[in-house]
Amino acid sequence: MLDASLKAQLAAYLERVTQPVELVSSLDERPASQEMRELLDEIAALSDKIRVRHDGSDARRPSFSISRAGHDMGVRFAAVPLGHEFTSLVLALLQAGGHPPKVEADVIEQVKSLDRDLVFETYMSLSCHNCPDVVQALNLMAVLNPRVRHVAIDGALFQGDVEARQIMAVPMVFLNGQPFGSGRMELADILAKVDSGAAARDAAKLAAKDAFDMLIVGGGPAGAAAAVYAARKGIRTGVVAERFGGQTLDTLGIENYISVQETTGPKFAAALEAQVKSVGVDVMNQQRVAALEPAATPGGEITVKLASGAALKTRSVVLATGARWRSVGVPGEQEYRNKGVAYCPHCDGPLFKGKRVAVIGGGNSGVEAAIDLAGIVQHVTLVEFAPQLKADAVLVAKLKSLPNVTVHVNAKTTAITGDGQLVDGLVFEDRASGEVQRIPLSGVFVQIGLVPNTEWLRGTVELSKYGEIVIDAKGTTSLPGVFAAGDVTTVPFKQIVIAAGEGAKAALAAFDYLVRSPAVEAKAAAAVEVQPA
Repeated sequence: MLDASLKAQLAAYLERVTQPVELVSSLDERPASQEMRELLDEIAALSDKIRVRHDGSDARRPSFSISRAGHDMGVRFAAVPLGHEFTSLVLALLQAGGHPPKVEADVIEQVKSLDRDLVFETYMSLSCHNCPDVVQALNLMAVLNPRVRHVAIDGALFQGDVEARQIMAVPMVFLNGQPFGSGRMELADILAKVDSGAAARDAAKLAAKDAFDMLIVGGGPAGAAAAVYAARKGIRTGVVAERFGGQTLDTLGIENYISVQETTGPKFAAALEAQVKSVGVDVMNQQRVAALEPAATPGGEITVKLASGAALKTRSVVLATGARWRSVGVPGEQEYRNKGVAYCPHCDGPLFKGKRVAVIGGGNSGVEAAIDLAGIVQHVTLVEFAPQLKADAVLVAKLKSLPNVTVHVNAKTTAITGDGQLVDGLVFEDRASGEVQRIPLSGVFVQIGLVPNTEWLRGTVELSKYGEIVIDAKGTTSLPGVFAAGDVTTVPFKQIVIAAGEGAKAALAAFDYLVRSPAVEAKAAAAVEVQPA
């Protein structure tokens, strides 16, 4: 199952296991059971602290549990966890074996304090790059608290469950048999939903913080770059973000960031956060900003209000809230979201194996999605509003070479239809002839670009007709002391490398504002860089 190189790496990791670990498999006659047996045997052969048994009696087969010997830890994989989930397997082995998790002490205590039985089931796919975060968070909870149990289920391996529960997107989490959440979730998100007092405690902690010199709103590449540049000036810097990493968390591969030849979105996001924290920035993750109040006097404190009710004070602000996938805005889209309407072909594509799907959008994202899906599903129909595809020529050529892809250009999507439970078709109008067509299918992947996250700023700062924050060459907005950077602004070309540069520029402009502001002139002028530029 594992090649020599991977075995060597795994053996090195397993040296960190300090407590005996027991793997118990429950198998059937399917080929996946034989694969699971081989994988577990290979793992056990790499460490004298890991023992494997194949006499489990769990009803879901194939599956296996991971527990510290003598303990009843509720960690189970109903999957052969390779692909993106191999890291989840390694972490579960280490944590069950006594290796301390990289989680703050107060979060560990919060998990241990949960005082009710919580049985989680996560449906995932091995090609989903958002699923591991959910699986790893719930596995850790099961390791730390005996009242928490979690099973990670490969949807492709348990198609009967997927169909019975009408799962059309991953990750999909059930708690005690009822739907709990879908999409990317981190440990803080999960705890906020199961720990009723968490939000109030967090709000109180945030409200008690001293004022910042510079507060960055948003944790994507622009926000991270702004934070690093601000902190290196020696000023009190904070980042408040709904999810650190932003859109990069939803990006499978990054191959055009200068000096980084190839990486994945989640790895890139983790590196951003690590660098930001390394320079002493106060990172406030999992926090949604609700409003911004300008300073009452020139150079005075700006107020940033959070959805939790807390308010943060700061002398300058860099807005870097990024953008999100644009919706088509047709009947059926919201009704069938995660019931056939999807936005991540890498994550959800395997759930449509052997079925007919559509992709809306003929840019690079749409054409790439159609190409990827064509290798999994029975047939792909691509629908593009413009008279021609807008993707790069090499992608268009590849698309046209695929036998199971049909392309409709100059076509306006008018509706996504369903049977009340799941998607069953897409309706579009030929813009030239006016002819209306309905295509029977099981899934629709929306890939039509981005919309800036600025709804909360309407009436506060100047926005373009597209909802972007209007900035000048230095990232200055219409409000004194408020700057902006990245995909949320009017800067052309929404790219990671551009966002990072814009974030650095906005931070430098904001620092210049602080130096020249009467209220903070003495403090800002005395500040020095932590390191040379």
